[in-house]
Amino acid sequence: MAAQRLGKRVLSKLQSPSRARGPGGSPGGLQKRHARVTVKYDRRELQRRLDVEKWIDGRLEELYRGREADMPDEVNIDELLELENEEDRSRKIQGLLTSCGNPTEDFVQELLVKLRSLHKQPGLRQPSPSEERSLGPLQDPARTAPP
Repeated sequence: MAAQRLGKRVLSKLQSPSRARGPGGSPGGLQKRHARVTVKYDRRELQRRLDVEKWIDGRLEELYRGREADMPDEVNIDELLELENEEDRSRKIQGLLTSCGNPTEDFVQELLVKLRSLHKQPGLRQPSPSEERSLGPLQDPARTAPP
């Protein structure tokens, strides 16, 4: 009886998924590779940018409630950061919100404050929809980007 239990235990260990793997612990005998991910950008800065983007989306939904079709496609943070001063940024934001029937002054001021805590990151910049339309077929951003 004890031998049967021992036999079952040994048999179950031999048939377990961990034993069915090849050398290195991977299926089919391939060695397991350990990969490391390197981070080029500061994780906190990326999180701040994501938080600002979420805040912008939420506030735009509030401002354009019931008129979502009039909402701007995007508020490009990098374009705003590239502008020389807050006056230019304010004008650019107000230009994006011309179709909004609700007061936008608080949104503009709060966004300007949030932009002060962000830094321009050229590696993250994506062309805006207006820039993409202005590129010709031979001016694909992937082709014109420096190597």
